[in-house]
Amino acid sequence: MGNLDRIKLMKQFTEEEPENPFNWYALALEYREIDSNQTEELFSKLLQSHKSYLPTYFPAAHFFAEDGQIMKAQEIFLAGIEVAKADDNQKALKELKNAYLNFCFENDLND
Repeated sequence: MGNLDRIKLMKQFTEEEPENPFNWYALALEYREIDSNQTEELFSKLLQSHKSYLPTYFPAAHFFAEDGQIMKAQEIFLAGIEVAKADDNQKALKELKNAYLNFCFENDLND
């Protein structure tokens, strides 16, 4: 199945179950390869409408960092760390903290 076929399928899933954050997340990941504007819109939607959906934070922060939106990426990392703490998800918390430290180092930011 090609990227465009997966996008078509994910769009169908978002129409059938718009309240399911996974569908929007999967669609954002598919668009990441071909349309940065659509990816930004989908990640922004997820971060606004599904704040507790933890899987969004890691790829969204990296996407915005790669797009040169450093301050937005930093905000997303920090928000994700807070969500992981609130969920008591130690594995995600550790991954997000490590990624955030690397992000700070790569972008000459003070932690």
